[in-house]
Amino acid sequence: MPGQLRDYFVVLPDSAAGAAAAGQLPVPGAAAGRSAARDATGSTREMGGALTVAHPSGRPWIVARPLVRKVSHLARGEDALVLIGPDRVPDAVLAGILEGARDRAGLERRLARLPGLYHVVARLSGRSWIRGTATGLRRIYHARHPAAGTIASDRPAVLARLIDAPLDESALALRLLDFLPHPLSRRPVWRGVHETGAGYGLALPVAAPGTAAVPGPTEHRWWEPPPGELPLAEGARKVGDAVAASVRAHVGGLDRISCELSGGLDSTALAFAARDTGPASLSLLTVAARDRYSEDETWARRAVEAAGGTPATTARNHGAAPAARNGRPAPARGHHPAPALDHHPAPALDHHLIPAGDAPYFYADLASTAAELNDEPLPVAPGRARAELLLGRAHATGSRYHLTGYGGDEIFLGLPHVYQDLFHGNPFTAWSHLGGLRHQLGWPLLPTVKALLDRSAFPRWLAGAVTAAPQPVARTPLLSWGVRQSPPPWLTERATALIAEEFRAAAEQAEPIDPWRGRHVDIDGVRMGARQFQAMEDIGMTLGLPVAAPFYDDRILEATLAVRLPERISPWRYKPLLVEAMRGVVPDALLARTTKDHMASDEHQGLREHAPELAELWTGSRLAEQGLVDARHLLRLAAEPFSPVLAEHSISSTVAGETWLRTAENAWPTTESAPDTTPSEASL
Repeated sequence: MPGQLRDYFVVLPDSAAGAAAAGQLPVPGAAAGRSAARDATGSTREMGGALTVAHPSGRPWIVARPLVRKVSHLARGEDALVLIGPDRVPDAVLAGILEGARDRAGLERRLARLPGLYHVVARLSGRSWIRGTATGLRRIYHARHPAAGTIASDRPAVLARLIDAPLDESALALRLLDFLPHPLSRRPVWRGVHETGAGYGLALPVAAPGTAAVPGPTEHRWWEPPPGELPLAEGARKVGDAVAASVRAHVGGLDRISCELSGGLDSTALAFAARDTGPASLSLLTVAARDRYSEDETWARRAVEAAGGTPATTARNHGAAPAARNGRPAPARGHHPAPALDHHPAPALDHHLIPAGDAPYFYADLASTAAELNDEPLPVAPGRARAELLLGRAHATGSRYHLTGYGGDEIFLGLPHVYQDLFHGNPFTAWSHLGGLRHQLGWPLLPTVKALLDRSAFPRWLAGAVTAAPQPVARTPLLSWGVRQSPPPWLTERATALIAEEFRAAAEQAEPIDPWRGRHVDIDGVRMGARQFQAMEDIGMTLGLPVAAPFYDDRILEATLAVRLPERISPWRYKPLLVEAMRGVVPDALLARTTKDHMASDEHQGLREHAPELAELWTGSRLAEQGLVDARHLLRLAAEPFSPVLAEHSISSTVAGETWLRTAENAWPTTESAPDTTPSEASL
């Protein structure tokens, strides 16, 4: 099946050309023929499977196809506010945000009352203002249409189709690295398409009176990380409130929900937070590990027992979803105060254990084209078959929303780079903490001191972030603006030259996310993870199951960064801020876990088990046709899955680039070949 764009929105200028561009948007035929609806103001209608919000002139302003997200809209005169996110926002709440907001700053102050999970589109004084989230979970792109001018969207592929944009070979080459640091991560893979930075909004001005000329868009910063001043106890309360609000925004009021329960602290915290929203049924899913030394399954079983759930059942098929338990109907959703825990009957809680033998190794099912067109190649692509299995089992339980613990490591674990920040204000505490960390990680004394005293500016670091030198080893102190990396040896000289030029050009004008390198690295890490989580969301849409990572909520990131550094990150405590935030929600015995399992063995074994599929992938490689990889080198590695080269360099990003290119080749099906999916209700 070719890749599909099942969920997107576009913001259009108020012009005849903008209206004409709306008619060029991809709308699968299976949704066509739905009756048109108009709201009380006449400014919203649904036609052909797409929801349209109009300009005051009646021309289309926003065209959206929200399969799992909810679109909330309120107009007051010519001003309007549209929120696109996991839950319907009541008109009274929208009115409280919009009314009295004379400018963007006033609007943002009022928006801070909501969970930070929404795309925001507003019209104030004739100008459209669009933004995503500070975590990067929701992003904004824009492009210059030859007739309509600037058009914005949450999906770069939609814009690429509207302007007939070719692929950008330099951006494709960049994505063959293990990760892309700020600001290079903002390079869309289509020429002429631009990404607005996370924490920035896009303003689309109107034409000057008496002219047809419309100025280009401008970016405005709307988010700044808070200072880290709060003590642990106060910060934990704020984090706990933010976690509860984020979970409630996703699943509050739903009767049947599911959670991935790996057994780790992050998924355990979300499982208990989800239970407290009062669903009729909560299904917890655990994938058993092949590694006999893994502790995750043991901790998952303990969590289910502590939550009062039934013993694990072995989930082996994708059978029909069971009927709702207790005959309890799905209550209406909406924003509401946090419910008191004793107001809800305990949910029927089931634990589904997926046998290790059922879980595909990494790199499974590479020969088939993915059913989703992601915004870009994502390194998580080799694990798609595993994700599809888990989400398919969750869907089979009848779940209406699935929660995952993605983002917990990036938000709460903390990286050693923060000790650079702490060293400036409290060198003794910083050195004490570093001493504990240094002995745990085996960092030599002199290189650690040298790294701690390094004061290189961000542009200088970025210019040398990709080198021909060997990859850093485990004992290399990490205290700079990021991690230095070297291109994998199967890249061509052309690809390596394109990457070097991109880093050099970016370094000439680069500014860090935050002046403090530890905060810069923390926030950049969160945004990398949020960007990659899109793949999980898109798989869920393919299966018909909304998937969420509540930890990527702006409010959780803000509450975390507001806590004093030596209290939120410690070499002697595992995720202390999350532990304290969930105390009283998660039993203390579960909060005591200090270990974390990994799946490195499944990755390495996957290279051997799926060597024939990898060889097939490199035969007729699209990346090789682009002149970016040496297919012969990759074919040799497919025959040598335990090669030292693959131990030093991950092949995940290259696999992701190859599979993405094959998906993008046929991304726009004809109406007849569109999947039989139906958009969710407009929720207006």
